This record gives sequence, C-alpha cells and structure tokens, in this order.
Amino acid sequence: MIPGSFTYHRPSELPAALKILSEHGGDARVVAGGHSLVPMMKFRMAEVGHLVDLQSILALRGIAISGREVRLGAMTTQAEILAHEALAAVAPILAETASQIADPQVRNMGTLGGNVANGDPGNDMPAVMQCLDATYDLLGPGGPRSVKARAYYQSAYVTARADDEILTAVRFHAPEGGTAYLKQKRKIGDYATAAAAVWIAKAGGKCIAASIAMTNLADTPVFVPAAALVGTSCDVAAVKQAVAVMQTVIAPVSDNRGPEEFKRHVAGRILADAIALAWSRA
Repeated sequence: MIPGSFTYHRPSELPAALKILSEHGGDARVVAGGHSLVPMMKFRMAEVGHLVDLQSILALRGIAISGREVRLGAMTTQAEILAHEALAAVAPILAETASQIADPQVRNMGTLGGNVANGDPGNDMPAVMQCLDATYDLLGPGGPRSVKARAYYQSAYVTARADDEILTAVRFHAPEGGTAYLKQKRKIGDYATAAAAVWIAKAGGKCIAASIAMTNLADTPVFVPAAALVGTSCDVAAVKQAVAVMQTVIAPVSDNRGPEEFKRHVAGRILADAIALAWSRA
C-alpha cells in the first residue's frame, strides 16, 4: 500500500506542466484530485517517476455558461458542480450525477477532468458526457485540439489523449428536454453495478430526440443508439425495445459486483427507470 518513489511537481502554469510532461515522456503522469491514480500507485498498478499535480493551475478552473453553451474547466470539482445554480438550471444532469459520486470528502477534491480523462470504466461522468455529446479540449506540445467524448474512450484506461497532453476543459451544448442519471451500487462510495444517462426531447406528446449512455458495463462507457424511442410516447413497448438495443452493445463481465446475468438485469431496470424519469421531466 506504499507507492514507489517519485518526483513531485506542482506547476502554477500550463506551459510549465506541459514542459515537465515533454521532458519525462511516459515516466510522467498528471494528477487532478488523485482518487484514481494514487490508489493505483499504492497498489503498484501504476509506476510513476514524475507526478505532475494540476491543483495550482488556475487556468484549468471555472464554469462558464453562455445561453446553453457550457464550458467546464478540467479542475472544476464535483462539489463546485453541485453548488453552481446556473449550471443546475441549464444542465441538471451534472449535479444529479455529481451527487452520486462517492462521498462529500471525495466530491470536495475530485475533479471533472480527473473523472473523465483517464478512461476508468467505472467513473460516472464519461457516460453523461457521451449522452450530452460533449467535446474534450486537450493541450499538448503540438497545440490545442478537441475530441468528442463519444470518440475519446478506446478501452479500459486507454483514451485518445496522448501522454504529453492535458485535458483543459469540457464543452457541450445543454439540450432542451428532460435528463436523468440513475445508478445502482452496492454501497455509498462504490462504483456502479450499472448506471444510465438519458436525455429526451418531447413535442406533441412524442419523443423527437433522445440520447443514452451506460456506465460500468464494458471496458469503456457505452453510447447506446436511442432510435427506438424517437416517434413514440416512450411507452412500455418503446422502452422494452430501447433496453433490448442496449443489451446488444454492453459487455459486462462477472466480478465482485455480480455475475454477468445479474448486471444485465440491473442494466435493464436502471435504463427503463431512467427513461421514465427523463420522459417525466421533458
């Protein structure tokens, strides 16, 4: 439970952080809140020679909202998301999700960037960002670039971010309609057995657009085609079809949260409930 030796860096500017990453290559890792990387270092699952702490870089903080356009600095904490009234007004799914992440201690330090950047399939915000069709802004030696959340995750802990790049912000257009994030877990603070992020737009009593993504049911967050809901009143038959589609794209494995069959059952129930909740809010 003790990490190997490493050199600790705490730069106050992005260029300084990028310089350290460039100089030390794969031997350097950035850390935000530390709730994913530090435990891996303690268990010697991650060997880090140079740890680059981003806490002092003010340029990575802040929440900006213009109309329905939202920009969240990567070092924005879950607690800051929960406390931001304007953000809750345009994108309530973020506060709903943040409230289900771990416990108050973790939410006070845990950051949005840390939650979405490292490709941990158990983290909650990646599926939400896929549901919202968010964009991740990255900065590296070659300059800035952007990657869609739906294209960012490649496998467990493998993403489109290069080792010498830093996630600087998350951006999205907050959609009109109803949203929901529901999560089943064994106990407070645990990863989800299954969770669902849903957005539904409604007009004339019918669903006119929808988006679905699932958490911890594969080695990446899973974006699910939601065409089965469009043109319907999200009735029992439509929800059953949406759940059936979801079951074809997830790939749960048996572990200490339950066997595959149980996870598929939970996923179906969670998605059906999330659709019903988003529909009621649309």
